Amino acid sequence: MASTSTRAPTASRLGPTSSGTVSSSALPSFDTRQWEDELGKADISKHDLNTLVFDYLLIEGYSDAAVQFARETGLPADVDHEKVQERMEIRSAVENGRVEEAVRRVNELDPEILDTNPPLLFHLHLLRLIELIRQEEIDKALEFATAELAPRGAENPEFLIELERTMALLAFPDLAKFADDSAITTGVHRPVEPMPLETLQLFSEPSFLPIIALMKRSYRIQISQELNSAILENQGHGKETKLNGLVKLMAFGEKKLVDNGLGLPIQEREKGRKWANQISSSASGNDEAGQ
Repeated sequence: MASTSTRAPTASRLGPTSSGTVSSSALPSFDTRQWEDELGKADISKHDLNTLVFDYLLIEGYSDAAVQFARETGLPADVDHEKVQERMEIRSAVENGRVEEAVRRVNELDPEILDTNPPLLFHLHLLRLIELIRQEEIDKALEFATAELAPRGAENPEFLIELERTMALLAFPDLAKFADDSAITTGVHRPVEPMPLETLQLFSEPSFLPIIALMKRSYRIQISQELNSAILENQGHGKETKLNGLVKLMAFGEKKLVDNGLGLPIQEREKGRKWANQISSSASGNDEAGQ
């Protein structure tokens, strides 16, 4: 922390805006050199850093690299390679639209993962419906929605909203077709078709953006992350890497400082938020999930 002589003014002296936050222009300036000196005083053990790296490698599926890293750093390396490989293959199946395969393999792994998580099971069924629409198997899509999704939607208002949004893809087939970016991400080339003017106009309508997002690969990745977190929790791990959690905590801390009228060096402001956004963008294929 900065010394008393250079401590930032409190929120009350700065005078928060009517929204309860302080504008960035009103925040006090910090001496960068002093800030760096204070950061240098933080005691961060090499063991903790190594543990973060090991956790990241393990959670992200690099089991061989995790074991090698553990050996080189003296960390315990109790890694079940088969479980890691199975989890990564299930995640890959969802990301590539093979939802039925993913559900089957999760049930073989442990049926309780889906049995005890109705929202996750519903989202997997919803993605299965989207894949049928993507393949233009409309009759199967309607049959699947009636049998698997409609009963769940009737019991849960939130599920019903998501189902209605997805069914809108059937009402706007051209929107679904031109919003689909799977050909780009898989390398499969399709004939280039001119987009109808009325469909093009829908892409600029804010109310259609959540519907368009369902056809993006980023939605597949969003569901794969939800499933991956459930599997990790079932296997006694955290739902995400510890490094991701620390970056989010950093972003939260920055916001609290700003909201309370305490500034940061200009080059440090919103660094945590930007890093958190980069992690989110990288995980979602650089697309918005459109929730």
